[in-house]
Amino acid sequence: MDASVDEDFMRLALIQAQKAQALGEVPVGAVVVKDGKVIGEGFNQPIANHDPTAHAEVIAMRMAAVATSNYRLPDCTLYVTLEPCVMCAGAMMHARFARIVFGAPDLKTGACGSVVNLFEEERLNHHAQVLGGILAQECVQLLKDFFAQRRAQTKQQKLQA
Repeated sequence: MDASVDEDFMRLALIQAQKAQALGEVPVGAVVVKDGKVIGEGFNQPIANHDPTAHAEVIAMRMAAVATSNYRLPDCTLYVTLEPCVMCAGAMMHARFARIVFGAPDLKTGACGSVVNLFEEERLNHHAQVLGGILAQECVQLLKDFFAQRRAQTKQQKLQA
């Protein structure tokens, strides 16, 4: 896959991440692409939806599955701004994605190489191609800015109390 194509789709995932940020959610966004077209998109919404599974990737996968009328997405690529967690990587595995492309690594819960790599686990039955670091700087900066703002708000609340 052409690197510029990956960057273009990651930019669309970043737009989704900004939607999460606007709602006070951790800014993670995802898009699912098949044959060069976006068929699913999502952004983090676990707080708003009171749903621990409402990660950007899961929402995008659900939309893509509806769009294709199939829970299997073998000819698709999932782009996400933050390295997927174990839950999301497991769902991607069950959906049989061809490729997973992420921006920022997640050194605390990343399941595509940072902490573990489920797609390299030989005992598991599906192995997607994984590519990390696409527009990593932009993805990391969005997260850093979000958490800096959250810390500043918390500090301000403590000062007012």
